[in-house]
Amino acid sequence: MTTEPLRRRLLPSIALLLLAPWTAECSWGGFTLVGMPFVVVILAPMYGGAALLIRETARRLRLGWPGIVLLAAAFGVVQAGLVDQSLFNPGYLDDTQFAGSRAVADATLVPGLGFSARQAVDYVGNHVALTICASIALVESYLGAGRRSRPWLGRPGLAVAALLWLGGSLLIFADDGGRKGFQASPVQLVFAAGVALALITAALLRRRGRVDTSAATAPWPVCAGLLVAVAYAGASALPGWPGIGVALTLAAVTGVLLTRWSRRPGWGQLHVLAAGSASVLAAATSAYDVPTYSPSSPAADLTGDVAISVIVLLLVGGAWWRISGWAARDRRRAAEPAGHPASPPA
Repeated sequence: MTTEPLRRRLLPSIALLLLAPWTAECSWGGFTLVGMPFVVVILAPMYGGAALLIRETARRLRLGWPGIVLLAAAFGVVQAGLVDQSLFNPGYLDDTQFAGSRAVADATLVPGLGFSARQAVDYVGNHVALTICASIALVESYLGAGRRSRPWLGRPGLAVAALLWLGGSLLIFADDGGRKGFQASPVQLVFAAGVALALITAALLRRRGRVDTSAATAPWPVCAGLLVAVAYAGASALPGWPGIGVALTLAAVTGVLLTRWSRRPGWGQLHVLAAGSASVLAAATSAYDVPTYSPSSPAADLTGDVAISVIVLLLVGGAWWRISGWAARDRRRAAEPAGHPASPPA
């Protein structure tokens, strides 16, 4: 249990609680600028509560980023398969401007389970990349090295986060606009629950990898960012089953390379930020070509897209500046003569 003042522990928790729903639903252009605050407030308990629980679990049990990714995938399956059940509802987007995507989804239906592999990759992948990993990487990058890997919440805080996630999920499940009156079959529900439990088990049982003692050093942070950006953009490059194969291959290659690079000397928070924010930067770029869920005027669309670009650039740029500031301070401290009073932390 950390002895940090409550305020210093609550601030990053609240930031993650609010940022997760924004990166999940707003960063890619799904809502106008006017609608974003409403989306963040309504979905903060479910998305933000999940991000907090995943982050705190991973940091307490020292699961590392591979553990966070696996837990994020489990959340994506629970969200799309059990909560709003959009994964199994073929008409889930029929009342939105994405109704035309149904034909693309139907091209990759999984026999016997009644869900689209295309939508499974999109839904779960976006929850991994945008909802969980991007929000955690951004918030942690604003903190000093000693606070990034430590838990922020005690047991009461964990209980509150769990209640927020559970309450927010139940609200979406019961609301007409959340599950949209659809009920998945028992077989579908058991399948989704089984996949989620398997992912959680894999995260909890994952062994930490050894540090790479070879002469190879970690690549530049921009390489990690480009790798994730290519995987994120390439996941939807091709239609049909070939596109699913490409998406899964890119995800696997990205996971293996990032895991190996992270064990090399020189890997730091700038690499984490580059990899974590690449999907948000890609999503913000594509927002100009993506319609909102509900029809809106061209002016409202453009205003929202520009606002997204500005917010993302400020978030990523500010995090980069903070990490650089912490690194410069550490270098100054290391260069100070022995016995010289250290500079106070920023």
